[in-house]
Amino acid sequence: QVPLVESGGGLVQAGGSLRLSCAASGQTFYGYTMGWFRQAPGKDREFVASILWTGSSPYYADSVKGRITISKDNAKATVYLQMNSLNPEDTATYYCAAKYGSRSINYKDYEYWGQGTQVTVAS
Repeated sequence: QVPLVESGGGLVQAGGSLRLSCAASGQTFYGYTMGWFRQAPGKDREFVASILWTGSSPYYADSVKGRITISKDNAKATVYLQMNSLNPEDTATYYCAAKYGSRSINYKDYEYWGQGTQVTVAS
């Protein structure tokens, strides 16, 4: 069973919004940091945002501050990524990931990964 499942990607016009979801199941993530990363074709995987499993301490990459909000619904064991004012540079596959302990912006530190959800922003 895949412990992290993303959803919510799609095609959106520039300036639009999307909300991505990451549902955790079959795995206890207490003590973990939950992160969102993205990867565009031909580029490295890039940190977007992270939050503690408790729902506290959100942290953002400078490139998305003010446009993207990470949050967590503890009752649903789901992490969300609300993305506003999207532009074509946001086009990528977005991945949810989990690592034990404190936050990291390095994707290599994360132990669990979802399958990814595609976000395409049309100009």
